[in-house]
Parts: sequence; structure tokens; C-alpha cells
Amino acid sequence: MSNETPEPGTDSTGHGHSNADRSPTTVRDVYDEIATHFSKTRVNPWPEIESFLSGRSASTGLDIGCGNARHTESLLTVTDRTIGLDLSRNLLAEATERVDGAGVVFLQGDAATLALASDTVDIALYVATLHHLPDRMRRVRSLDEMARVLDGVGFVSAWSTTHDRFDAHGRTASGFDTTIDWTLPDGDTVPRFYHIYAPDEFERDLVESNLTVERVFVSSGNCYARVRA
Repeated sequence: MSNETPEPGTDSTGHGHSNADRSPTTVRDVYDEIATHFSKTRVNPWPEIESFLSGRSASTGLDIGCGNARHTESLLTVTDRTIGLDLSRNLLAEATERVDGAGVVFLQGDAATLALASDTVDIALYVATLHHLPDRMRRVRSLDEMARVLDGVGFVSAWSTTHDRFDAHGRTASGFDTTIDWTLPDGDTVPRFYHIYAPDEFERDLVESNLTVERVFVSSGNCYARVRA
């Protein structure tokens, strides 16, 4: 749904982990609500994504959970055409405003049921979206969907228990569900569901899927994986 990393001043760890509303409809509505402010605070591509894309060249790219398209924009520099997909219609409006031109198409869709033909994507990003899916079955299914449409290489990321913000909870050894509040300019907070991945758990879900895992690593509080179909 979103391309983000923990950044001060916009989000904070919420409470009531077991009561987090994790339905796709709610996650969509949350990002529709915060889309404008979110887009203003998420401008630059992550260095890990830039490093992954460096030196690559492909025909068709896919950005799953493209958010405001800051990584779609990067994909466009190494592909002939790129598809940006997100569940939030308002984030897609932000994406279209940012990147509107030849070579890019934005689609509203669910990461767990990609409305794309098999083996049609040469390079794919799945950045900071997997952790918004409601349960392990749906998360692994979404990785299977990535594998189905991919005929090439991909890059996956999710929030990690290794980030400093979670140390105080004593939960760094295993993954857990939580809510993390987004604070709007007027001070209102909007809770967002997350599954915070332990690194070993992240790798297990990737291995369980139909993706071939080339490398798994942790950087800046996120789990990352280079994968291949």
C-alpha cells in the first residue's frame, strides 16, 4: 500500500495490538484518508531500491503497492513501460499527479490477487506493502502472485522487528501484529494495521512462496529480499 520507512514526526506505535483492524477495506480507507499528507512526506526513493535497480534494463516493470509512485518513477528509468498498482484510489491520484506520461499505467488492485497475466513482468518491486496484509496466508499468497506474474527479478521489503522503535516492547525476537498511528497536520491520528516481521520469519514466508530467494538482508529497520521467479 505504501512506500515508507519509519520516520519521526508522522507515525507512532499504537496500542491494542490484538484488536487491530486488518481488513483490506479498512487498510484502503486509511490510505485514502491520509493520501495527500502521506505523499508530501514520502518524496525520495529508498537507497536500497536505487541500488537494486542500478545497471538493470527491462521491458516491463511492476510496482506492487506503488503509493505515490516515488519508486515507480525509479522503475521507469530502467524499463520501457511500468505498471503501478495500489489498493488506495487516492494514492493512485497522487501517483498520477507525480508521474503522468508515456510508459506508465496505474491500476487499482489487491496485492494478493494481481489482475495481470502470468510471466508478463521482467522486474518487480514489492516495497513496504506486504506488512499491511491481514494474515500469513494472504501474505504468502501475495508473494505467490508476484512469482506468477514475474519472469525475471524482484525486490521485496517489509518493516522489521530490528527497528529501534520496537526495542522498548521487547518483541524483537518474533514477528507481531500492531497498529501504527499516522498523525495528520490537524493532530488527528489514523491507526494503520501492520505485521512487523522478524527477519527469520520474513525469510520463511519468502521460502514458502513460489519465489526463488537470492538474498535476504536487514537495513534501516526493514527486511529486504532480492528474489527471482
